[in-house]
Amino acid sequence: MTFPALSVERLLEAGVAVGPVLGLETGGPVASLGVVARGRIQAVLSRPLISHCAGLPDAVNEVLDGAGFKLRDLAAIAVGIGPGSFTGLRVGLSYAKGLVSALGMAIVGVSSLEAIALCAAREARAGMTVCPIIDARRGELYTALYRSSGDALERVTGDLAVSVDELAARLSGDVIVVGEAMGEEVRTAAQARGYRIEVVTGAAELSLRGSLVAVLGAGRVASHEIDHAATLEPLYVRAADAQVKSSPASNNGASGNSEVKPEVEANGTSRRGIDPALRRA
Repeated sequence: MTFPALSVERLLEAGVAVGPVLGLETGGPVASLGVVARGRIQAVLSRPLISHCAGLPDAVNEVLDGAGFKLRDLAAIAVGIGPGSFTGLRVGLSYAKGLVSALGMAIVGVSSLEAIALCAAREARAGMTVCPIIDARRGELYTALYRSSGDALERVTGDLAVSVDELAARLSGDVIVVGEAMGEEVRTAAQARGYRIEVVTGAAELSLRGSLVAVLGAGRVASHEIDHAATLEPLYVRAADAQVKSSPASNNGASGNSEVKPEVEANGTSRRGIDPALRRA
């Protein structure tokens, strides 16, 4: 099954009439924020946060000041729902839900992998595979595979939690890997199999993650694909460590390992296992 993720330019065009949208991506050690309005990315902020709880409100105020808006001006807030750090995702989503409750704006949950994939969209040639990666710890990566058609990206797999070697075994042909961590490990594993891949790890591209969450969110709002704050949850590709390590006795004799297998519907979101972004007309 193929899920389309349109190009950045087409997504910006689609959301031009929506109004200001704030994008939040807090699933990693570096929080990325952005504001989209009038068909343009108006402000970008990327900052390591020791505590997302303590630092996120100030970061939001700073990026809004840079764009010339106040919280009350926002039409919607788009939030990266993962996969990623369980704590970071929870903090970002809780903060977004608080804004929605206080100000009555729309909320949209966006795949974090989809936003990272769009960071490489301009560099991907037609026919290339785009492979966004997020460090999943425990020796694994979160990833999904996309195919570039020149003016769009099409998602061709569900979200996966795989080892570096397992990912390398899935890759072939022209591939561009994009992510903040472990890209070189994937390159080395691919070279050991006799082929080369391109790796994008530049801070300039990846600092746009939050603004691309906003871009995807604005497009979703324009298509009336708005989420319900009460039911929107982080997108987990595997269970939290506390769940994985739970004892059989605590599950009435059932296995304590609740890890979701690759390409099985991910838990944690009431919508779909992956975000389709915008449907083509």
